[in-house]
Amino acid sequence: MTEITVRPLEPDDWALYRTVRLAALADAPEAFGSTLGREQAFAEGDWRERLTCRSQFLAEDDGGACGLIGIVPTDPGAAELVSMWVSPAARGRGAGDLLVREALRRAGDHGHPQVHLWVTEGNTPAEHLYTRHGFQRTGRTQPVRPGSADREFAMVRPAPRPLATA
Repeated sequence: MTEITVRPLEPDDWALYRTVRLAALADAPEAFGSTLGREQAFAEGDWRERLTCRSQFLAEDDGGACGLIGIVPTDPGAAELVSMWVSPAARGRGAGDLLVREALRRAGDHGHPQVHLWVTEGNTPAEHLYTRHGFQRTGRTQPVRPGSADREFAMVRPAPRPLATA
């Protein structure tokens, strides 16, 4: 087995990002707030804009893409983890942990120590992944997409508390 690595995507990586994002939407349509049909219609500028407005990371296994994650600032001190996906062939090999760690590091580096996300009900592996990284359910739920019967629940990783000084 090869080592899985994670790297940031830049606007010039838009075609690769498009390919992997569309694969994610095809593999797990119930897990995303968007649809394959909607994003297949995006133009190059739409993909570049996404990579300009968020920190997006790609997991690679032996040079081939095997996962995505993004982090989007939402409020002062907070960000949302979005677009998390690992290809079926890479699941269970640590790619998800690497992606989450990198997104959390980037959020913290940019002054967003509190991170929240949404998980589709029934996606127990994803919930376990996020729980390992300090996320907790908030009690909030919503439809995955407007009009969808599928529901998702919110999780948050609170900002670390400052250490008390003596």
